[in-house]
Amino acid sequence: MFVGLLHGESTSNVARRSCGQDGTSCPDGPIAGSERIPINGQTKQLPYPREKAGGVDLLRDPRRRRWLAWGALALVFLAVNIHRLSTAVLSEELTADFGISAAELGTLHASFFAIYAVTQIPTGVVADRYGPRYVGSGGAVVLSIGAIGFAASNGYVAGFLSRALIGLGSSVIFVTILRFCATWYRTDEFATMTGLTAGIAGLGAVFATTPLALAVEQFGWRETLLGLAGFGFVGAGAVFALARRSPEAAGLEPIENVPDQPAVTLGEAGGHLRELLGDLDQWLLSLIFFSASGTILTIMGLWGVPYLVVVYDMSVTSASTYTLLGAVGILLGSPAVGWISDRIGERLRPMLVGLGGLTLVLAVIPAIGKPPLWIIAVVYFLTGFSLGFAMLSLSLVKERYPPGASGVATATVNGWGFFGATVIPTAMGVVLDRHRTGEIVAGSVAYTEFGYRAAFAITTASLAIAVLAGALLVVRDRS
Repeated sequence: MFVGLLHGESTSNVARRSCGQDGTSCPDGPIAGSERIPINGQTKQLPYPREKAGGVDLLRDPRRRRWLAWGALALVFLAVNIHRLSTAVLSEELTADFGISAAELGTLHASFFAIYAVTQIPTGVVADRYGPRYVGSGGAVVLSIGAIGFAASNGYVAGFLSRALIGLGSSVIFVTILRFCATWYRTDEFATMTGLTAGIAGLGAVFATTPLALAVEQFGWRETLLGLAGFGFVGAGAVFALARRSPEAAGLEPIENVPDQPAVTLGEAGGHLRELLGDLDQWLLSLIFFSASGTILTIMGLWGVPYLVVVYDMSVTSASTYTLLGAVGILLGSPAVGWISDRIGERLRPMLVGLGGLTLVLAVIPAIGKPPLWIIAVVYFLTGFSLGFAMLSLSLVKERYPPGASGVATATVNGWGFFGATVIPTAMGVVLDRHRTGEIVAGSVAYTEFGYRAAFAITTASLAIAVLAGALLVVRDRS
């Protein structure tokens, strides 16, 4: 019998929803919630009728299916953000176990971001070409293998290479999510989804603070990283099972008002890249993301905790509660800023105002050195909250290019953000090494208060550059 006729559909509709005559021509494999049925001597892959599908309806409704797939990708992105911000809590253990200086700790931390940055453009091409199912699950497997290697490392070189491998696997996840959202969500939902995805970064940042510190105290840092590796493997399986390039690729009806995102050839991707490299607006947006994202990730992911440990004589666990406030800021700020931006239809001016405010707030640390702790709490919270303003640069660059270039465009700007997260912490480490006290505290080298003031001045100057680049964009748009 014609299974599709149970719903009153024509055989042509059933065949179209089956991605071809036999259902096997879907780019990402057979349809979820379907069965192979012999029809006129041929075996065809057709959807289950509603009565038989039962719980499979969740997979057959594209508006529901997209949330399941986004959730699977978000699980992997959660692991990515725990790894990338974990160095702040692990700084004492890594310094003591590996016997490294502040500059070496900075480069160890930055190895994740260095490989992340240089792979962003290839990642954009790969994400456009092969889709989230394979790119997302493959990245999750690679980062989890890197986590196992990092847990087994016995020195700086092995740790550096293993953390770089974590960065390599992690580097494909965010752009893959953006590419997924571009094909499953409307244009007026994109900034909201970008904000929600950045909110997952905030949740990962939450877990990378006090919860991670408590886990390290309870189980040890190596065992904790092995647990994170297992979590990553689970996420890889979920992405492979649920994520597809588009509703059509999953054998589902297209979602209304979602723009077509055509598959991009390598030649087309190269053309988009050449156009990007010659576009001043792209360079200004990249400079903004380099400065703003690099600063925020450096404070939350590395030097925010050691600064409090040295200057305020805190334990790592106590200091991590302040970066926890920053993580809550990321969790709240990114979705809120994205939602507001979509509602008012503005990207550039909210970004400029938000980053300008952060520049003034963050200047308190280099200006005073040791402000009251309640001020530190406010500064850290607003630092995390402001990641939402930096993320608007990704929505801006996406909207200035055709749909087929979305992966390459967002990857280019995103890569500069992580290049900033490579340069800024290393520069701060070099400055700190010039202000050693000569003391060893809990197996780690101690630095002067003035050294931290000088190091944090780098972050304030970096944000000021981002604001100037944003102001130039406003002038260019008006002209």
